[in-house]
Amino acid sequence: MILVSEICTDCLVCECIHFKMYLNHLNEPLLDHREGQLFLTEAFKVILEEVLCKGTDVNEKVCEWREPEELATLLDLELREYGEQQYQLLQRVRDVAKYSVKTNHPRFFNQLFAGVDYHALTGRFLTEALNTSQYTYEVAPVFVLMEDEVLSKLRSLVGWAQGDGIFCPGGTMSNMYAMNLARYRAFPEVKLKGQWALPRLAVFTSQESHYSVMKAAAFQGIGTENVFKVNVDDRGCMMTDDLSEKIELAKSQGAVPFLVHATSGTTVQGAFDPLEPIADICDRQGLWMHVDAAWGGSVLFSKEHRHLMRGVERADSVTWNPHKMMLTGLQCSAILLKDTTDLLKRCHSADATYLFQQDKFYDMSLDTGDKSIQCGRKVDCLKLWLMWKAVGSQGLEERVDRAFAHTRYLVEKMMKREGFQLIGKPEFVNVCFWFIPPSLRGKENSPDYQDRLSKVAPVIKERMIKQGTMMVGYQPLGGRVNFFRMIVISPQLSYQDMTFFLDEIERLGNNL
Repeated sequence: MILVSEICTDCLVCECIHFKMYLNHLNEPLLDHREGQLFLTEAFKVILEEVLCKGTDVNEKVCEWREPEELATLLDLELREYGEQQYQLLQRVRDVAKYSVKTNHPRFFNQLFAGVDYHALTGRFLTEALNTSQYTYEVAPVFVLMEDEVLSKLRSLVGWAQGDGIFCPGGTMSNMYAMNLARYRAFPEVKLKGQWALPRLAVFTSQESHYSVMKAAAFQGIGTENVFKVNVDDRGCMMTDDLSEKIELAKSQGAVPFLVHATSGTTVQGAFDPLEPIADICDRQGLWMHVDAAWGGSVLFSKEHRHLMRGVERADSVTWNPHKMMLTGLQCSAILLKDTTDLLKRCHSADATYLFQQDKFYDMSLDTGDKSIQCGRKVDCLKLWLMWKAVGSQGLEERVDRAFAHTRYLVEKMMKREGFQLIGKPEFVNVCFWFIPPSLRGKENSPDYQDRLSKVAPVIKERMIKQGTMMVGYQPLGGRVNFFRMIVISPQLSYQDMTFFLDEIERLGNNL
């Protein structure tokens, strides 16, 4: 490489050889496409082997645990002045794959996502390769039309013939959109004058709703103290009598109710709030009704199980994350609206003239970017669209029904085994339970029983991760000490995997 500092001071006059070489260098591409494509081909072989072959093999580990200090050394994370050779970079790719958690593994039960759909994965690869932003038709014509079709189909499953919506970077953001829209509908002056011009506002949600409600209230200046937590029953479902009482309580304190945030599929217990009576209350009080169905929304594909969301069509907005039960891959989250008055755009538009020129040669309504609080927006519709094209609504329904069938099987087996104590009969595919080791059985009345029981799940979790056999989550909830939350969604699962899970919990915890 010829540096500018190496050119003699008279080069522009004498046309010295250094300057000619420098100009030639500038006239050549900085990146070598042939070399880059060769690297990509070799890297893809590693991805296919380590992530998609070994990562889905029950005979392989779910994770290759290393302590942070050791892992940082193994990965050689330091960024240096000069680049590395291709063979070194391929080893980097292999190391990243080796030491990452294999979320596609059949025995990964830790989160509300698991498994892999290869058509959706192809859509993810294609999305990354095309590298466009979904804000105008001119730079994303295919995806503007595609997003509109996918959102329309999702809305039809909710029960809306018309409406609006947008894909967001996760369920938290979708829920934040709902709160912002609800406030804007009630007090449109907030966009110009800000929160100071409004009265004290009140939000209502269940005690077991997602923490994004609190984050949204803090982020939007409403305040977490103005989120009224509604009591739940033993299953974790919102109690509508208490909702009515909390609304009256807020009013008595001088607050103005504007939003009820219901949940279809709570994070821990998988509970579904009763949407019909909640909608009745919202209608009487003139409140925006939002349904956070990030987790549970996919039951709408199933004729057998969609009754869990009976009344959802009466909501004003719905959050739905296909990257959870539908296996589209992270991230794929939509905020769906019943509104047909362009509320989404009116609430969020900033009319950036360098993007949304009013004299374009095509229909400006195709430029959907001003509906979003983002500028650049990742394409999240392709992976869902391609997967849906591949398996159809019928195939997606089969996945939902299969997850429920595996859940029933697991619960039946669990109830027949000593030491497994269900928190309650699951309504969804969240199976919550305590494992009671032999040393604690029959000692429920001991003064230290709860304290000792609370330590069982963390130790079993540590053992399974360090041995790499499987991964499942645990947590306390309300007055309950630590218990396991088993999530059953991957279509790769078999009854043998359910049996293995029970056997492994016993193996890891029997000597506690």
